Amino acid sequence: MTDGTSSGWMTEERLAMQRVARDFTLKEIVPVANKLDPIKGDIPRELIERMGDLGFFGIVIPEKFGGLGLGAFEYCLVAEELARGWMSVASIIARGNKFYSAVPGAPDERRRKIALMAQGRYLGAAALSEPQTGSDLSSVACSARRDGETWIVNGNKYWCTFADGADFIRVLCRLSGPDGPTERTVSVSVEKPKGELPKGVTGSPIPKIGYFGWKTWELHFDNVRVPVVQNDREEEGRAFQAAAAGLELARAHTAARSIGLAQAALDHAMAYAKERVQFGEPISNFQAIRFKIATMATEIEAARQLMYHTCCEIDADRPAGMLTSMVKYFASEMAERVTSEALQILGGAGYTTLHPVERYWRDARLTKIFEGTSEIQQRIISDKLLGKPLKKEMTSNIVVERRGG
Repeated sequence: MTDGTSSGWMTEERLAMQRVARDFTLKEIVPVANKLDPIKGDIPRELIERMGDLGFFGIVIPEKFGGLGLGAFEYCLVAEELARGWMSVASIIARGNKFYSAVPGAPDERRRKIALMAQGRYLGAAALSEPQTGSDLSSVACSARRDGETWIVNGNKYWCTFADGADFIRVLCRLSGPDGPTERTVSVSVEKPKGELPKGVTGSPIPKIGYFGWKTWELHFDNVRVPVVQNDREEEGRAFQAAAAGLELARAHTAARSIGLAQAALDHAMAYAKERVQFGEPISNFQAIRFKIATMATEIEAARQLMYHTCCEIDADRPAGMLTSMVKYFASEMAERVTSEALQILGGAGYTTLHPVERYWRDARLTKIFEGTSEIQQRIISDKLLGKPLKKEMTSNIVVERRGG
């Protein structure tokens, strides 16, 4: 098992960044996760600030804004290491890196806020899905109506993680005109005090089986007034398309988190197998266990190398839509299998909260759902390979074939 360190993709700078993230995870994230995940506690603010000091929130933020100006490769490299401790910590860095272009305000104000974002001191949250809208984001019903230089936002949102802890929420809305809702969309950035919901917004945390460390909310917007800013004008009418384009990096990030979870589960299972004695010898001597570990390690490394390749394509600004769907699909499916096998190696001990494998298993299951389900990824991949499926319509007893949408 190379664990990524001997890959031809790795430069000295990347290896150094990986070591920093790995050491930070072992020393600072793992103890916190082991303590707080069982009680569904939130990521401590001090840990977020320490991550900001290390530059984890500004990996892909351009240097002119105070970030590191690096690429998807470095972003995913760090995310994989952080996920080996706690997936929520690996996820929260996206609230900086992925959100800098959505920061609201005039140019000078935005520059100041983005510099704070790179330090983990000004972070965002995304309100995309709705109670009746999951994968089909083009069907959002939450509305934004223009009133001079103000948006008036009304409607419901679901699955908004970190809505309370963020400094602003980016809300995907359907544009509403004088005659009601239109087919066009806009994203509106709603600023708020850290630790609170915005004025005019009510909501409650959604009970989850995992992904602890922060809360995921359902929200209701009731005539929430938000200033119109330059970002809104640039995306007005095509926010859904912009959100879909941004999913490429998000899906590579999900692959990295999946790989980190799987690697952590494998590491724990191997250590346990060497110590657990049955029938007079360590269970690591048993062929059934050895073959499980061999298969797990192979699948992790295959996903990791596909992730590295995908990140290089993103950083080279080459079309990577199908690759990001492939790596997200492959890595998330792999992570559920590998974490489940790790739990099986631990036996009854794996089904307790005395070992972190159950945490990896619960969190790995989510990676098959968010940032586009496995089924959505399969659709994207097959559409790229085969073209969109033919649909048949009956018109006056004549079968008419047309390309589906």
